[in-house]
Amino acid sequence: MKKEKKTEEEKKAEKRIGEEKKVEEKMEEAIEKKAEELEEEKKVESEESEEIKGKETAKEEEKQEKQEKKEEKIEWIPKTRLGREVKEGKVKSIEEIFEKNLRILEPEIVDFLLPELQFELINIGQAKGKSGGGRRTPKRQTQKMTAEGKVPSFTCMAVVGNCDGYVGLGCGKAKEVVPAKQKAIRRAKLNIMPVKRGCGSFECTCKEKHSIPFKVEGKCGSARIILIPAPKGTGLVVDSEIKKILRLAGIKDVYSKTFGQTRTKLNLAKATIEALKALAE
Repeated sequence: MKKEKKTEEEKKAEKRIGEEKKVEEKMEEAIEKKAEELEEEKKVESEESEEIKGKETAKEEEKQEKQEKKEEKIEWIPKTRLGREVKEGKVKSIEEIFEKNLRILEPEIVDFLLPELQFELINIGQAKGKSGGGRRTPKRQTQKMTAEGKVPSFTCMAVVGNCDGYVGLGCGKAKEVVPAKQKAIRRAKLNIMPVKRGCGSFECTCKEKHSIPFKVEGKCGSARIILIPAPKGTGLVVDSEIKKILRLAGIKDVYSKTFGQTRTKLNLAKATIEALKALAE
């Protein structure tokens, strides 16, 4: 009897071991299947990412080709006598234009003679709303009341310069922001002028062109500004918007005094240009 009981127990144990082995085999097969599926998914993802990268590179190449074609198509065809002379190489510098008192009627002339020209927008507007109220913006919005309703228009002011003695200011108005910005930059290039620089401070003995040679004053509307020579290392002690003009003009050190309604940045910028014009007189 005891032997029979042992044999029955052994048979049960063998059955359990066999069942456990089967379960382990099934688990291993499931794990292998999952691993294969993951590998296939990774391969698919890698292929998709390669396809996406290929498409992106193809798009970039197409964009570059389009830009090159546009540049080839949009060649500067001068319309004035001065423009033709500049393109032919007869006029090699912008100094010759100012020496002969010639008028620039094409912005491409300035781009051709001053390739390192930079531009910045002056914050002449003010944001609306509770969250953005009072924050300065480069666009100034105005509205005209008509029979159809309110018609908005936008004004932008841009300053251009090469940070080495040439600066220009321009203002543009349009029904949208981008055309107004482009118009302002174009007019700023047409209004470019030379700026006389020097070292007129009694506290500085250097002869470098880091400041202005003497005290000047400019006025536009109620805004009035006085620019005073400063010693080397002082920096631009002026309004943040006027810093843009003086920096692009190549002036590094200057003191200033302002009077009137200086919150009207448009008039203050024009007054600064008038002060810089007074340096040439």
